[in-house]
Amino acid sequence: MKTLFRDFISLFYPNYCTICGNTLRKNEDCICMQCMFYLPKTNFHLQKGNPLEMLFYGKVPIEAVSAFYYFKKGNITQTLIHQLKYRGCKEIGFLCGYLFGLDLKKSDVFISVDVIMPIPLYPKKQKKRGYNQSEEIAKGLAKALQKKLNSKSLVRVIETETQTKKTLFERWENTQDIFNIQYPEQITSKHILLVDDVITTGSTLESAVISILSACNTSKVSVACLACTSF
Repeated sequence: MKTLFRDFISLFYPNYCTICGNTLRKNEDCICMQCMFYLPKTNFHLQKGNPLEMLFYGKVPIEAVSAFYYFKKGNITQTLIHQLKYRGCKEIGFLCGYLFGLDLKKSDVFISVDVIMPIPLYPKKQKKRGYNQSEEIAKGLAKALQKKLNSKSLVRVIETETQTKKTLFERWENTQDIFNIQYPEQITSKHILLVDDVITTGSTLESAVISILSACNTSKVSVACLACTSF
């Protein structure tokens, strides 16, 4: 009965793909199958010593790093990220996080995580946006991996400027000491999966890892991002 009612409603209020704008078919959610097919996967979770892991070599100790999709200007992933961050389509985060989590189950390192922790937004920015896109991704990952979600322990205490047009050094400088740890007992001696939307230089994630390991030096950290710039 519920299915019939939903089908009837969709005749008057059809759902559209958040990427291409075409009407979604039955059993499609947020993104149509065609767009899903063309999203470029990295498969870095199956590659030890991948380019993302190399970003952190000599900087901070990280167990593993992966991203779901490649991101570059003008590609389909840019549209997806834009819809997620600036068009209020937070359901994209959960869906892609869940699908990413299903892929991460193939990795012994990622399946061993204990808790999933999103990179937080500064409170004023989150209030303006209405949600934290990284937390939505983390929720999907938590469901797929069947792990605990912790959105409280990592706190952003400094509001940073946009990183888009900054140099590598300026990005690093812009992200120093921007996080604090609350309730460290909840993440001590845990393998933490740190989640963000897009990784470019890794400066923000590096700062978060330093904060986590400084407060809980017996913890381990891995990183999962929805997208990364092409390598």
